[in-house]
Amino acid sequence: MKNREIIKGITGILFLFILAFLAGRFLAQAVDAVSSSSVLPAEGNWGLSFREDGKPPVANASFEELAKYNAFYAENTQEKVLYLTFDCGFENGNTPAILDALKKHNVKATFFIVGNYLETSPDLVKRMLDEGHIVGNHSYHHPDMSQMDKEAFTKELGELETLYEQTFGQPMQKFYRPPQGKYSANNLQIASDLGYKTFFWSLAYVDWEQDNQPTHEEAFNKLLKRVHPGAIVLLHNTSKTNGEILDELLTKWEEMGYSFRSLTQLPGVENN
Repeated sequence: MKNREIIKGITGILFLFILAFLAGRFLAQAVDAVSSSSVLPAEGNWGLSFREDGKPPVANASFEELAKYNAFYAENTQEKVLYLTFDCGFENGNTPAILDALKKHNVKATFFIVGNYLETSPDLVKRMLDEGHIVGNHSYHHPDMSQMDKEAFTKELGELETLYEQTFGQPMQKFYRPPQGKYSANNLQIASDLGYKTFFWSLAYVDWEQDNQPTHEEAFNKLLKRVHPGAIVLLHNTSKTNGEILDELLTKWEEMGYSFRSLTQLPGVENN
């Protein structure tokens, strides 16, 4: 009887061991499946965490994760180079001063426009092109595109492409910035399938509230402290502050040793 109880006890222990072993294997496989999936972390809103002045922020997704979708948010470099971009939702009189400052410093930027901007300000878009800037696609209506299916997503970008080609007689550069910074792995894949490069950013500040503009000091405090090598800078053309400070801002960045490049020169863009 005693031997039988011992054998029974050993059998129970072995059963528990096997059960734990199988559970461990299942958990490991589940973790591997999640880590190797195409889902990007923190999908929904593009986000940055600045931890140290003058250093790149920690972003929602890594360079490697975004590269799978022909998407970018900065250059991974120690070289003091910056890429200037502007989101253009509407025109309120500040874009000419921005273009004047860029021309003075011989900086080529990228302007991501929406349908309303092209409809109301084709002359300024033409000036952007004439002065060597890139005009990119920020969608026609500026909606949250992160949950759109392929048909709706394609229509939103395609309507702006069509208007652009009708206006200027040439195809639009296939550079895309997600409206409101909202994204998902699915719509990044759709954009890539359509031939687009997607551009997020690694430096920005709250400059878009027309009736609550930052002071010059507030703008410089953010843009000078947080600037870092390889940054894609997002500014808004609607900002009165940006129109007033851009010349001085570019001068200050140049004095800090920074130079400027077009997004077409960003590594990984020109070869895709």
